[in-house]
Amino acid sequence: MKHAPRSILIIVQRSNGDVFLSSPLIEGLFQAYGRPRIDLLVNSDTLPIARTLPHIVEIHQFTYNGNGRGRGTQTTDLLKKILRRYDLSINLTASDRSVLFALAAGRKAISAVEHERKKSWWKRLLLSAYYDFDSGRHIIENNTTALDLLGIASGKLTVRSYYFETAAKSIGKMLAERGIREFIIVHPGAQYDYKVYPEKLRNELLERLNSLSVPMVITGSKSALDIEIKGRLPKFANVHDFIGLTSIEELIALSDRSIAYIGADTLTMHIAASQNRRIFAIYGPTILSMWSPWCNELRSGSRTNRSIQTYGNVTIFQADMPCVACGKAGCDDHHGASECLYHIDPDVIFNEIREWLTTSR
Repeated sequence: MKHAPRSILIIVQRSNGDVFLSSPLIEGLFQAYGRPRIDLLVNSDTLPIARTLPHIVEIHQFTYNGNGRGRGTQTTDLLKKILRRYDLSINLTASDRSVLFALAAGRKAISAVEHERKKSWWKRLLLSAYYDFDSGRHIIENNTTALDLLGIASGKLTVRSYYFETAAKSIGKMLAERGIREFIIVHPGAQYDYKVYPEKLRNELLERLNSLSVPMVITGSKSALDIEIKGRLPKFANVHDFIGLTSIEELIALSDRSIAYIGADTLTMHIAASQNRRIFAIYGPTILSMWSPWCNELRSGSRTNRSIQTYGNVTIFQADMPCVACGKAGCDDHHGASECLYHIDPDVIFNEIREWLTTSR
């Protein structure tokens, strides 16, 4: 841009992971433009993680699950609130509504668009700049494309997470009360059931992990899915149930004190990866090229499907099946079961973790 923008709106109307992994873009803009005002527009269910991002002044919310105001009313109200308020708007998703928000908000508007021109022709016509949202690239690489369009060198992309000292003190107290010092986080749940390692295999893995004599701290939110998992956790001496006991900031602080992460491909995994923890991630249908754990040391994720692979501090487990990874929401693509998760042997996972523990001590 000819003149550095003093006010920027970033629009991320997707899930928790998308919001969290927008931080390299935010950091790049903040440094390149000399500490401009940066605001966010996110879906209301991602507000807790959005509040942990650095350099953000104000967060606008859009609610999909209803709060007495319809989507049309919310859209109109938000458009009025953000209209020409910003020098620059950047939208990280290609949805029609989010593009409208970007066009209304920024004197200069940049957005991701669909590759299909039948869907995106009007967006390409009206936007100041745009880029194709590419599922073959990591979400961090997609999110930082706007930096390239603005002539900002993206450099060596890394992800970091943040929390306040109050969260660290709270977590320190929780761990001390249970006599836990060195520990591994095990995160069995996810936002969607089709990503969850099946209960029988999960419990077999926990039984084996218990034999390592290292505390396993089980994490999760207060969502219905996580509470259901909480009610079915086996009782083992080295398994400590923290499901539903932490805020998102406390979870970040807890992860920062751990030595490793074991679990699903979900927000907690991305948080642990941002802290350079040792990652053991169990993947079902999720596309790795976009959603693999980002290795800060290598500045990359993975693009290849393998039953076991390790890069940097990350190990990923997938089923050895020709359909992996399909990218569907379960085999029926309607949030049903993912058959591939039933074909990942808990012994294989355990052996990798045990070997790492043996060699790292």
